[in-house]
Amino acid sequence: MDLLCQHIKQGEVYRRSDLEYYSSAIDRHLAQLTKDGTLIKLNQGLYYSPKQSKFGNVPPGDLQVVERFLKDDDFLLVSPNSFNSLGLGLTQLYNTTWVYNHKRKGEFQLNGKTFEFKLKSSFPKNISKEYLLVDLLNNLESLAEDQNLVLEKLSNNVLSFTTDALMKATQQYGSGKTKRLIKSIVRKLLQHA
Repeated sequence: MDLLCQHIKQGEVYRRSDLEYYSSAIDRHLAQLTKDGTLIKLNQGLYYSPKQSKFGNVPPGDLQVVERFLKDDDFLLVSPNSFNSLGLGLTQLYNTTWVYNHKRKGEFQLNGKTFEFKLKSSFPKNISKEYLLVDLLNNLESLAEDQNLVLEKLSNNVLSFTTDALMKATQQYGSGKTKRLIKSIVRKLLQHA
């Protein structure tokens, strides 16, 4: 058990498989370390060694948890709540985070939070305002928003987005329906310009 404890660093997230090399009885040792507070179990086979602050345990970051869960750093975290920042009148709050990735699909509870893993063939490394709009339109039917109101506001506010960046994001990441919609809105704007 001493060898195992030497390899556990505060603030790190571990998979069971990361630690089994340092123990001859990994399940028993993990149970002991969880019981004494050295580790916190986040999910089946996923553990966190809490970092301490003057206010108590510091929780692990979502990026860190998802990266260890997937055993990969090729993913994008998107909160549907961030659609509210686009200025299109969206107001709903969602209690989930979407994880676009190439490996897993389904809903998982990690560290007390809900993550919905969605398989995507491509996604950007970072979220731009234009990508966020494309993602909103791709997912509009699954959101608890008035779709007609959102589309009406988009027609009036599309100039608040960088047109070239919006067209590029639409071509790269938009569904067929999203591509047709953006083309239609941009064409109308150009005709009236």
